[in-house]
Amino acid sequence: MGIGLGEALGLVFDSIVPLAVEMVALTDAVDRVVARDVAANVDSPSVDASLKDGYAVRSAEVAGATADHPVRLTLKGYASAGDGQRIRLMPGHTVRVLTGACIPDGADAVVAEEFTKQDGDRIVFNHFAEPGRNVMVRGSDVALGAAVVRAGLALTPGCIGLLAAAGHDRVPVTRRPTVAIMATGDEVVAPGVPLPEGKLYASNMAALDAWCRRYGWPTRLQIVPDAPEALYDALQSLVVGADAVVTSGGAWTGDRDLVVKILERLGWHQVFHRIRIGPGKAVGFGTLAGKPIFILPGGPPSNMQGFLQIALPGILALGGRSRAGLPTASVRLGQTVTGRSRDWTQLIFGTLEPQSDVPLFHPLRNASRLQDMAQAHAIVAIAEGLAQIAAGTLVSAQLLR
Repeated sequence: MGIGLGEALGLVFDSIVPLAVEMVALTDAVDRVVARDVAANVDSPSVDASLKDGYAVRSAEVAGATADHPVRLTLKGYASAGDGQRIRLMPGHTVRVLTGACIPDGADAVVAEEFTKQDGDRIVFNHFAEPGRNVMVRGSDVALGAAVVRAGLALTPGCIGLLAAAGHDRVPVTRRPTVAIMATGDEVVAPGVPLPEGKLYASNMAALDAWCRRYGWPTRLQIVPDAPEALYDALQSLVVGADAVVTSGGAWTGDRDLVVKILERLGWHQVFHRIRIGPGKAVGFGTLAGKPIFILPGGPPSNMQGFLQIALPGILALGGRSRAGLPTASVRLGQTVTGRSRDWTQLIFGTLEPQSDVPLFHPLRNASRLQDMAQAHAIVAIAEGLAQIAAGTLVSAQLLR
């Protein structure tokens, strides 16, 4: 019967050790995975700074200011961002400050200029400012010594900006895994060459390669016939040159399903072979020379679900992500979905229709398996123990787009 999906994922995560750490420049770090927590080297801002163009004041001196009862203070000084000045504000005075300027010593608020007017050397305030008004406190964006990014995070442009503000120009990331994808079968040919009768193009390999490239993983692609020595040589070579190997086809127990037999000759450690998911039950996983090997069936839906549910999370873990997989979101079922058996997890491709609250999930049931996969926005699972889930139910979906 095989093992359940949750158990299989746990075994994959337990078997994988993230790749080595490398330092990369921030300019090359977007979408890379942080290898360890990174703390701020500086406070940002480095001083209490003005959030507005206006006038720095002692808030108590303008506490009662209104349009009918304005307060007048003497203008003494001018400060702009980065000018290096340290001005002390004396009682009865105010200092002109521009956005980003250092707040003068003795001041505790800034009155925005739209609530003031100048009258000779005096500034007329027609609005109060409570303590802290329009003041960005030192270290309020990032504080010296505080963690700004955590291990396992994929860096967004916003994270890159935060790291720069925290005083970093380089960041430790986990090395990106190189993934070898081996398509097997005498009938399989590479896209772009003439298609002989009885053959088919390696569409599984193309789709798997596209998924890897979406995550920025370099790939090595190879098509291998159903011949023991050819498979032996290919697997031996691919394991040496890659960090993970994904095989496509030859995963079951038929006369020409040779992948597991060849891996056994090579001395691999099998963790599991067959899990209770549909499609995709023939998925296998193990290690060879310390590197993860993912065995996928050749049928396109089984191939894709095996990759998305098992291989993708495993390779993400190899690249430093902690128990990650496809992103998820809540959706509402537009139709009742029914599983084939209570004994396994049924996986259903579908499209999403925007609604006012959560998207509506519509299962895809085209005659073409490849068209279903191409059109799909998301995957909904009918977990083990459930026969069906009724229309209108709120469920979690894995997002493909």
